[in-house]
Amino acid sequence: MTLLYIVAATLAGGLLSVLIAAGLNELVLVRLVRNLVSLSTGILLGTALLQILPEAFESKAEPQALFATLLAGLMFFFLLEKAELYRHGHHHEGDDPHHHHHHGFDAEQAGRGGWSVLLGDSIHNFCDGVIIAAAFLTDTQLGVATAAAIIAHEIPQEVGDFIVLINAGLSRARALAYNAMSGLAAVAGGVLGYFVVGPWKALFPYLLVVAASSFVYVAVADLMPQLQRRLSWRDTAAQLGWLSAGLGIVLLITHYALEGHGH
Repeated sequence: MTLLYIVAATLAGGLLSVLIAAGLNELVLVRLVRNLVSLSTGILLGTALLQILPEAFESKAEPQALFATLLAGLMFFFLLEKAELYRHGHHHEGDDPHHHHHHGFDAEQAGRGGWSVLLGDSIHNFCDGVIIAAAFLTDTQLGVATAAAIIAHEIPQEVGDFIVLINAGLSRARALAYNAMSGLAAVAGGVLGYFVVGPWKALFPYLLVVAASSFVYVAVADLMPQLQRRLSWRDTAAQLGWLSAGLGIVLLITHYALEGHGH
């Protein structure tokens, strides 16, 4: 049953992003991504700091070892992104009149036929799949919360990359196919994680900390800088509203999870 949960959770983000990208025009997608970036920032930070890390530190693992794992995780994802293998695509050419990307930036980002986008997203999604598997193997409710956080971030990421591919000259059908292919990497990561990680329960606290480091890194290094642009008071209030909504979702999930555990 746990494997079924993992496969369903890893499929959900990719399917939703493809359906959203297929059903909406580009202007609506840009506005949607802008709001979802704020929402996913709150969800990622809240899930990492209020759910995953507390769960890991409640284990018998040494706190110093867990903090060392957190530091190593942050450095790992920094280096992975440095190598352009851990992408978070939320940009689209012309999304902001004050953006600093030159004309043709999206075509360069897409690379030869979009393969650089596909490779980066596939590695990112594979890591997400392993993270989801480790969370479900630890606790079903934690798995649901972790999957929800990843899906909340994966949708704007995949839709953002879809826009990049469209701006690079690919057809909608081809861009959607690339998104679907990269989404399947999450399923592969989840299934592999279930069979490989499952027997090593002593590693679960450390895997949870790695998951938290991924969430914190993406939120702080990628998403929050995007939210720091100069905006009108109305747009700033909307941004804070979406971010607070993300945190509120995590707080609700945490509350019911604690009740379920009898805490």
